[in-house]
Amino acid sequence: MVRKPNTVEVTGLGGGVGTAIVHHIVPKEDLYGHGRMYAKVELKPHASVGWHQHIGETEPYFILEGQGIFIDNDESRTPVGPGDVCTILPGQYHSIENASETENLVFMALIHNA
Repeated sequence: MVRKPNTVEVTGLGGGVGTAIVHHIVPKEDLYGHGRMYAKVELKPHASVGWHQHIGETEPYFILEGQGIFIDNDESRTPVGPGDVCTILPGQYHSIENASETENLVFMALIHNA
C-alpha cells in the first residue's frame, strides 16, 4: 500500500506557540495499537511544541533540518540540529523550540507504547 501524508497546519501544538505543519505519515489505526502518531513536524521560526507529558508511551524526535532547543524532563535546555535524536521516556515531560529567525525546524516524531 502506498499513501500520501495527511498534512495539517496547527497553531499552538501541544500548548506551544506559533505554527507547526504536521505531516501525519501513518494514521493511528495503521499503527495497530502499538502507538498513536508517526509524523514529520515542521516548526516555523520561533514556534514550539509546548511542555507536555507522555504517560505509558515514549516519543523519540529525529532532527532533520534546522536548529532548535530541546527541553528535557529536568528542564535542561540542549541545542539540537540535524542528526540529533531526542528521547522522551514514559512518564517524562518535554518540549522543543525552533531557535531560528529564518529557518524551519524539521523533525520526525514517533509516539509509541512503552
